[in-house]
Amino acid sequence: MNTRIAPAVVVLSQNSVIIGRKITNILPGAKLYGLVNRTDDVDISFSNFGATLRELFTAGTPIIGICAAGILIRTIAPLLTDKQQEPPILAVAEDGSAVVPLLGGLSGVNDLARLIGSGLNIKPAITTTGDIRFHTALLSPPSGYHLANPEQGKKFIADLLAGGKVKLEGTAPWLSESNLPIDENGGLIIQITEKLGNSSSNCLVYHPAKIAIALTHPEPDTITQIQQIFVESNLAPAAVAGIFAPSHLANNSQLHAVAKALGVPTRFFPESELTKLALAATGADAQIVSSPFPSITVAISTEIINPSTTGQPQGKLAIIGTGPGGYKWMSPQVKEIIASATDLVGYKTYINLIAPLIDGKRVHESDNRVEAERAYQALELAAEGKYVVVVSSGDPGIYAMAAAVFEVLDQYNKPEWQTIAIQVAPGISAMQAAAASIGAPLGHDFCVISLSDILKPWEIIAQRITAAAISDFVIAFYNPVSKERTWQLAAAKKILMEHRKPHTPVVLGRNLGRKGEAVKVITLKELEPELADMRTVIIIGSSHTRQIQQDNNIWVYTSRRYNSQE
Repeated sequence: MNTRIAPAVVVLSQNSVIIGRKITNILPGAKLYGLVNRTDDVDISFSNFGATLRELFTAGTPIIGICAAGILIRTIAPLLTDKQQEPPILAVAEDGSAVVPLLGGLSGVNDLARLIGSGLNIKPAITTTGDIRFHTALLSPPSGYHLANPEQGKKFIADLLAGGKVKLEGTAPWLSESNLPIDENGGLIIQITEKLGNSSSNCLVYHPAKIAIALTHPEPDTITQIQQIFVESNLAPAAVAGIFAPSHLANNSQLHAVAKALGVPTRFFPESELTKLALAATGADAQIVSSPFPSITVAISTEIINPSTTGQPQGKLAIIGTGPGGYKWMSPQVKEIIASATDLVGYKTYINLIAPLIDGKRVHESDNRVEAERAYQALELAAEGKYVVVVSSGDPGIYAMAAAVFEVLDQYNKPEWQTIAIQVAPGISAMQAAAASIGAPLGHDFCVISLSDILKPWEIIAQRITAAAISDFVIAFYNPVSKERTWQLAAAKKILMEHRKPHTPVVLGRNLGRKGEAVKVITLKELEPELADMRTVIIIGSSHTRQIQQDNNIWVYTSRRYNSQE
């Protein structure tokens, strides 16, 4: 299957979500799309089925519809103009009893159907004559092979079905072991070659991914130099399996630009000597191609090169925020990162919040108070070439793991950590969730203060509370109390009462997005430590914060307009 874009699994009712989720578990990176107000626990909700389907199709996204085949065909029909550009489209029965490939024969729809069918333990309804008769899909070759002239495919297969024989030039087990009528004297030719090949109408040319490009000093003109080598050696760029380089170049932008230009992955080895590097990727029997450039070596392997098992990928570290609780509050970006990860690092409670997404991941749990150790572990794992996700609730940059990771990165400054690609993916913070649930208490200037004195002295906290109170900021308090620490909230209230009126609205949000969620409004005078815990965020209103009644609803907001009158 040659689909590089993660599939979309589309469901129209809650009854289809179970089978839809089974399919997303079969296909790494796949997203579950669900009709709004009719489905829950999906990755992406939509309101217009037709518009969503056509948008996915136009973007080249493989589509698996858990619905009748007819509705998919009728929806997509106006867009059917170029067979070679169609992404795979499949229909799957709501109970998983049928998998029907509809469109995308040139982009691997039958392979995708077989993969889904295997996961659901059923045989897909493949009707393509060539696939059935020859047990192979000539126009959709397996990974590691590229069809150079698909425009010749229709006539070639027609001649084949009419009784033509095939002469095989080169080695490709998927062809030699198929039911193709192979004959040394055949009038139809299939070439498997790393060279630029025959383009006649009776010949299909496949380029096997056997070429490795080794680089040690990538520069802006490296891609031009590679192109020169290929032209002089008559090599096909489509036969390149990957770019291979020393490990210390894993974060080199020029290197990744070359790989992007060629559309291939990068892999890394400890070796830094050019020829050894190339042979590490291709094997000792490889052919070294002549190169006039001292930092580029091109080698041709005797076997298909699989980059996923060759060398080490660049390590990735993503620090994500899952939101304060519920799965529905996670961003599509965060869900995509989790789906792509190999390892998850985090506090057990936060890992449990994403339990439906952790199948197949290596999970590294730890206690809530070992942030630095957790950050160090994550960086070490990423340096080994893993895709590591550090899990925070809320937003990772607000009293969470993002700062811890960068502190440890700065403190130790290990050379191998410099090669890691680091990303921070935001989440909905607890204060945002609490504010939204009660109205708009953060509608004007506000600040955020943690009442925990574990990492900073109380004197600093008290100074900041005083300054914020004098400045009439709305204040969000994180970590207001714990089992061992209750006096700080009472001390904070005492400071605030010197600058705020007793009836100032106070919002307490507890277990936001989780079981036992509770949001209530009290006054500053009523605020006591026993009303809060570590799972509570507290929002203290300013002089312009108001509480209003709307029928049975209580709302709190802070006016956007600020004047001298309260």
